[in-house]
Amino acid sequence: MSARKTVLGVYGPGSNHWVGDGFPVRNLFPSNGLRDEINPFLMLDYAGPQHFPPSPQSHGVGEHPHRGFETVTIVYQGALEHRDSAGHSGTIFPGDVQWMTAASGVVHEEMHEKEFAKNGGTFEVVQLWVNLPKAVKMSQPRYQGITKEQIPSVDFGNGSYVRVIAGELQGTKGPAQTFTPVNVFDVRLKAGTKVELQIPAGHNTGVVLLKGDLVLNGVDSIRGEAKIATLSPEGTAIHLEAKEDTTLLLLSGEPIHEPVFSYGPFVMNTRDEIMQAVQDYQDGKMGHLS
Repeated sequence: MSARKTVLGVYGPGSNHWVGDGFPVRNLFPSNGLRDEINPFLMLDYAGPQHFPPSPQSHGVGEHPHRGFETVTIVYQGALEHRDSAGHSGTIFPGDVQWMTAASGVVHEEMHEKEFAKNGGTFEVVQLWVNLPKAVKMSQPRYQGITKEQIPSVDFGNGSYVRVIAGELQGTKGPAQTFTPVNVFDVRLKAGTKVELQIPAGHNTGVVLLKGDLVLNGVDSIRGEAKIATLSPEGTAIHLEAKEDTTLLLLSGEPIHEPVFSYGPFVMNTRDEIMQAVQDYQDGKMGHLS
Protein backbone atom coordinates (compact mmCIF):
# COMPACT_ATOMS: atom_id res chain seq x y z
CA MET A 1 0.00 0.00 0.00
CA SER A 2 1.30 3.47 -0.92
CA ALA A 3 2.10 5.87 1.88
CA ARG A 4 -0.58 8.53 2.13
CA LYS A 5 0.04 12.23 2.03
CA THR A 6 -0.69 13.91 5.37
CA VAL A 7 -3.41 16.55 5.67
CA LEU A 8 -1.68 19.71 6.90
CA GLY A 9 -4.73 21.93 7.33
CA VAL A 10 -8.23 22.84 6.15
CA TYR A 11 -9.06 26.43 5.27
CA GLY A 12 -11.99 28.53 4.18
CA PRO A 13 -11.90 31.61 1.94
CA GLY A 14 -9.71 34.47 3.08
CA SER A 15 -11.81 37.04 1.25
CA ASN A 16 -15.10 37.47 -0.56
CA HIS A 17 -15.24 40.18 -3.21
CA TRP A 18 -16.19 41.08 -6.76
CA VAL A 19 -13.76 41.01 -9.68
CA GLY A 20 -15.20 43.48 -12.16
CA ASP A 21 -18.99 43.26 -12.19
CA GLY A 22 -19.20 39.64 -13.36
CA PHE A 23 -17.20 37.57 -10.88
CA PRO A 24 -18.42 37.31 -7.26
CA VAL A 25 -15.48 35.36 -5.86
CA ARG A 26 -14.41 33.52 -2.75
CA ASN A 27 -10.62 33.51 -2.68
CA LEU A 28 -9.19 30.21 -1.39
CA PHE A 29 -5.56 31.38 -1.49
CA PRO A 30 -3.44 33.38 -0.89
CA SER A 31 -5.78 35.69 1.09
CA ASN A 32 -5.98 33.10 3.90
CA GLY A 33 -2.18 32.96 4.22
CA LEU A 34 -1.56 29.89 2.05
CA ARG A 35 1.54 30.38 -0.08
CA ASP A 36 4.48 27.99 0.29
CA GLU A 37 2.14 25.07 1.08
CA ILE A 38 0.51 25.33 -2.36
CA ASN A 39 3.52 26.46 -4.48
CA PRO A 40 3.63 26.44 -7.59
CA PHE A 41 0.00 27.61 -7.50
CA LEU A 42 -0.39 31.31 -6.71
CA MET A 43 -4.11 32.04 -6.40
CA LEU A 44 -7.54 30.44 -6.68
CA ASP A 45 -10.83 32.33 -7.01
CA TYR A 46 -14.12 30.43 -6.90
CA ALA A 47 -16.75 32.58 -8.63
CA GLY A 48 -20.37 31.77 -7.85
CA PRO A 49 -22.51 29.81 -8.09
CA GLN A 50 -24.59 32.96 -8.59
CA HIS A 51 -27.67 33.71 -10.65
CA PHE A 52 -27.44 36.66 -13.01
CA PRO A 53 -30.68 38.09 -14.40
CA PRO A 54 -30.98 38.74 -18.16
CA SER A 55 -28.95 41.77 -19.21
CA PRO A 56 -28.46 43.66 -22.48
CA GLN A 57 -24.85 44.26 -21.45
CA SER A 58 -22.31 41.55 -20.66
CA HIS A 59 -20.85 41.57 -17.15
CA GLY A 60 -17.24 40.68 -16.52
CA VAL A 61 -13.85 42.28 -16.13
CA GLY A 62 -12.48 44.65 -18.75
CA GLU A 63 -9.02 45.19 -20.15
CA HIS A 64 -6.25 44.34 -17.66
CA PRO A 65 -2.65 43.05 -17.90
CA HIS A 66 -0.77 39.97 -16.66
CA ARG A 67 2.91 39.02 -16.65
CA GLY A 68 4.97 36.18 -15.21
CA PHE A 69 2.43 33.37 -14.71
CA GLU A 70 -0.50 31.44 -16.21
CA THR A 71 -4.25 31.77 -15.69
CA VAL A 72 -6.42 28.66 -15.81
CA THR A 73 -10.17 29.20 -16.13
CA ILE A 74 -12.56 26.26 -15.60
CA VAL A 75 -16.24 26.85 -16.37
CA TYR A 76 -18.83 24.81 -14.45
CA GLN A 77 -21.97 26.81 -15.30
CA GLY A 78 -22.55 29.77 -17.62
CA ALA A 79 -20.19 30.85 -20.41
CA LEU A 80 -17.29 33.28 -20.85
CA GLU A 81 -15.80 35.14 -23.78
CA HIS A 82 -12.08 35.92 -23.81
CA ARG A 83 -9.89 38.08 -26.02
CA ASP A 84 -6.33 39.28 -25.55
CA SER A 85 -3.66 41.53 -27.03
CA ALA A 86 -1.78 38.54 -28.47
CA GLY A 87 -4.66 38.01 -30.88
CA HIS A 88 -6.30 35.08 -29.11
CA SER A 89 -10.04 34.86 -28.50
CA GLY A 90 -12.52 32.18 -27.58
CA THR A 91 -15.71 31.20 -25.79
CA ILE A 92 -15.51 28.92 -22.77
CA PHE A 93 -18.62 26.82 -22.16
CA PRO A 94 -19.41 24.47 -19.23
CA GLY A 95 -16.75 21.76 -19.06
CA ASP A 96 -14.25 23.79 -21.10
CA VAL A 97 -10.93 25.11 -19.83
CA GLN A 98 -8.84 28.10 -20.88
CA TRP A 99 -5.11 27.89 -20.10
CA MET A 100 -3.49 31.25 -20.83
CA THR A 101 0.24 31.72 -20.42
CA ALA A 102 0.76 35.44 -19.86
CA ALA A 103 4.57 35.05 -19.67
CA SER A 104 6.17 38.31 -20.96
CA GLY A 105 2.81 40.03 -20.86
CA VAL A 106 -0.68 40.21 -22.30
CA VAL A 107 -3.69 42.42 -21.86
CA HIS A 108 -7.04 40.64 -21.89
CA GLU A 109 -10.69 40.85 -20.94
CA GLU A 110 -13.12 38.20 -19.69
CA MET A 111 -16.83 38.85 -20.17
CA HIS A 112 -20.02 36.83 -19.82
CA GLU A 113 -20.83 35.31 -23.21
CA LYS A 114 -23.46 37.37 -25.06
CA GLU A 115 -26.24 34.75 -25.16
CA PHE A 116 -25.68 33.86 -21.51
CA ALA A 117 -25.89 37.55 -20.58
CA LYS A 118 -29.02 38.03 -22.69
CA ASN A 119 -30.83 35.01 -21.21
CA GLY A 120 -29.40 35.11 -17.67
CA GLY A 121 -28.59 32.05 -15.61
CA THR A 122 -26.30 30.55 -13.03
CA PHE A 123 -22.62 31.38 -13.30
CA GLU A 124 -19.92 29.20 -11.71
CA VAL A 125 -16.23 29.42 -12.61
CA VAL A 126 -12.84 28.70 -11.03
CA GLN A 127 -9.78 30.75 -11.93
CA LEU A 128 -6.39 29.42 -10.90
CA TRP A 129 -3.02 31.15 -11.23
CA VAL A 130 0.04 28.96 -11.85
CA ASN A 131 3.55 30.36 -11.40
CA LEU A 132 6.21 30.16 -14.09
CA PRO A 133 9.91 29.52 -13.44
CA LYS A 134 12.22 32.49 -13.98
CA ALA A 135 13.66 30.97 -17.15
CA VAL A 136 10.33 31.28 -19.01
CA LYS A 137 8.65 34.27 -17.32
CA MET A 138 9.60 36.51 -20.26
CA SER A 139 8.82 33.98 -23.02
CA GLN A 140 6.12 34.48 -25.65
CA PRO A 141 2.50 34.39 -24.43
CA ARG A 142 0.55 31.23 -25.24
CA TYR A 143 -3.15 30.36 -25.32
CA GLN A 144 -4.71 26.90 -24.93
CA GLY A 145 -8.45 26.69 -25.48
CA ILE A 146 -9.40 23.20 -24.27
CA THR A 147 -12.93 21.96 -24.97
CA LYS A 148 -14.68 19.43 -22.75
CA GLU A 149 -14.42 16.87 -25.55
CA GLN A 150 -10.63 17.09 -25.40
CA ILE A 151 -10.45 16.33 -21.66
CA PRO A 152 -10.20 12.59 -20.90
CA SER A 153 -11.77 10.98 -17.84
CA VAL A 154 -10.87 8.17 -15.47
CA ASP A 155 -14.11 6.37 -14.57
CA PHE A 156 -14.56 5.05 -11.03
CA GLY A 157 -18.05 3.64 -11.58
CA ASN A 158 -21.38 4.64 -10.03
CA GLY A 159 -21.25 7.95 -11.91
CA SER A 160 -17.96 8.96 -10.24
CA TYR A 161 -15.08 10.13 -12.40
CA VAL A 162 -12.01 12.34 -12.64
CA ARG A 163 -11.41 14.64 -15.62
CA VAL A 164 -7.67 14.98 -16.20
CA ILE A 165 -7.11 18.58 -17.30
CA ALA A 166 -3.34 18.59 -16.74
CA GLY A 167 -0.86 15.96 -15.63
CA GLU A 168 -1.54 12.26 -15.46
CA LEU A 169 -3.76 9.85 -13.52
CA GLN A 170 -3.65 6.06 -13.95
CA GLY A 171 -1.96 6.42 -17.34
CA THR A 172 -4.48 8.98 -18.60
CA LYS A 173 -2.80 12.23 -19.59
CA GLY A 174 -4.44 15.64 -19.65
CA PRO A 175 -4.28 17.88 -22.75
CA ALA A 176 -2.88 21.02 -21.06
CA GLN A 177 0.78 21.72 -21.80
CA THR A 178 2.62 22.94 -18.70
CA PHE A 179 6.09 24.32 -18.00
CA THR A 180 6.60 22.47 -14.72
CA PRO A 181 5.00 19.21 -13.50
CA VAL A 182 1.46 19.88 -12.27
CA ASN A 183 -1.79 17.93 -11.96
CA VAL A 184 -5.18 19.60 -12.28
CA PHE A 185 -8.04 17.12 -11.79
CA ASP A 186 -11.78 17.89 -11.92
CA VAL A 187 -13.22 15.28 -9.55
CA ARG A 188 -16.92 14.29 -9.29
CA LEU A 189 -17.86 11.71 -6.68
CA LYS A 190 -21.30 10.25 -5.98
CA ALA A 191 -22.35 9.68 -2.38
CA GLY A 192 -20.75 6.58 -0.90
CA THR A 193 -17.85 6.47 -3.36
CA LYS A 194 -14.35 5.65 -2.09
CA VAL A 195 -11.31 6.19 -4.32
CA GLU A 196 -7.56 6.35 -3.86
CA LEU A 197 -5.60 8.65 -6.16
CA GLN A 198 -1.85 8.47 -6.70
CA ILE A 199 0.01 11.79 -6.62
CA PRO A 200 3.78 12.10 -7.09
CA ALA A 201 5.99 12.34 -4.02
CA GLY A 202 7.39 15.83 -3.69
CA HIS A 203 4.28 17.52 -5.05
CA ASN A 204 2.53 20.12 -2.93
CA THR A 205 -1.15 19.22 -3.02
CA GLY A 206 -4.47 20.93 -2.43
CA VAL A 207 -7.95 19.42 -2.39
CA VAL A 208 -10.36 22.24 -3.25
CA LEU A 209 -13.92 21.35 -2.21
CA LEU A 210 -16.44 23.27 -4.30
CA LYS A 211 -19.42 21.50 -2.72
CA GLY A 212 -20.09 18.28 -0.86
CA ASP A 213 -18.96 16.25 2.13
CA LEU A 214 -15.62 14.49 2.00
CA VAL A 215 -13.41 12.41 4.28
CA LEU A 216 -9.69 12.58 3.46
CA ASN A 217 -7.49 9.57 4.28
CA GLY A 218 -10.20 8.12 6.52
CA VAL A 219 -9.67 10.81 9.18
CA ASP A 220 -10.05 14.45 8.12
CA SER A 221 -13.50 15.77 7.25
CA ILE A 222 -14.08 18.63 4.85
CA ARG A 223 -17.64 19.65 4.03
CA GLY A 224 -19.76 22.48 2.69
CA GLU A 225 -18.61 24.89 -0.01
CA ALA A 226 -15.37 26.68 -0.89
CA LYS A 227 -12.87 24.88 1.35
CA ILE A 228 -9.29 23.78 0.71
CA ALA A 229 -7.23 21.09 2.40
CA THR A 230 -3.45 21.16 1.95
CA LEU A 231 -1.44 17.95 2.01
CA SER A 232 2.22 17.12 2.58
CA PRO A 233 4.75 16.74 -0.23
CA GLU A 234 5.72 13.41 1.33
CA GLY A 235 3.64 10.37 0.43
CA THR A 236 1.97 9.42 -2.83
CA ALA A 237 -1.65 8.46 -2.07
CA ILE A 238 -4.82 10.35 -1.21
CA HIS A 239 -7.94 8.44 -0.13
CA LEU A 240 -11.25 10.18 -0.81
CA GLU A 241 -14.62 9.12 0.58
CA ALA A 242 -17.71 11.09 -0.46
CA LYS A 243 -20.45 11.20 2.18
CA GLU A 244 -22.70 13.00 -0.31
CA ASP A 245 -22.40 13.98 -3.97
CA THR A 246 -19.18 15.98 -4.11
CA THR A 247 -17.40 18.21 -6.62
CA LEU A 248 -13.75 19.06 -6.01
CA LEU A 249 -10.63 20.21 -7.78
CA LEU A 250 -7.41 18.38 -6.97
CA LEU A 251 -4.22 20.38 -7.53
CA SER A 252 -0.68 19.10 -7.17
CA GLY A 253 2.61 20.41 -8.41
CA GLU A 254 6.35 20.36 -8.09
CA PRO A 255 7.28 23.51 -6.16
CA ILE A 256 9.28 26.21 -7.91
CA HIS A 257 12.10 27.09 -5.52
CA GLU A 258 12.58 30.71 -6.59
CA PRO A 259 11.71 34.07 -5.03
CA VAL A 260 8.18 35.32 -5.64
CA PHE A 261 7.55 39.07 -5.85
CA SER A 262 4.00 40.00 -6.80
CA TYR A 263 2.09 43.19 -7.35
CA GLY A 264 -1.51 42.99 -8.54
CA PRO A 265 -1.54 41.26 -11.95
CA PHE A 266 2.25 40.80 -12.12
CA VAL A 267 4.27 37.96 -10.54
CA MET A 268 8.03 38.11 -10.96
CA ASN A 269 11.17 37.31 -8.92
CA THR A 270 12.32 40.78 -7.84
CA ARG A 271 10.93 44.22 -7.06
CA ASP A 272 12.86 45.70 -10.00
CA GLU A 273 11.16 43.24 -12.37
CA ILE A 274 7.77 44.30 -11.03
CA MET A 275 8.60 47.96 -11.56
CA GLN A 276 9.67 47.13 -15.12
CA ALA A 277 6.38 45.27 -15.70
CA VAL A 278 4.37 48.30 -14.57
CA GLN A 279 6.43 50.56 -16.82
CA ASP A 280 6.12 48.22 -19.81
CA TYR A 281 2.33 48.07 -19.39
CA GLN A 282 2.08 51.85 -19.10
CA ASP A 283 4.24 52.20 -22.23
CA GLY A 284 1.91 49.89 -24.17
CA LYS A 285 4.49 47.11 -24.59
CA MET A 286 1.97 44.46 -23.56
CA GLY A 287 -0.46 45.72 -26.18
CA HIS A 288 -4.03 46.87 -25.87
CA LEU A 289 -7.44 45.64 -26.98
CA SER A 290 -8.95 47.44 -29.95
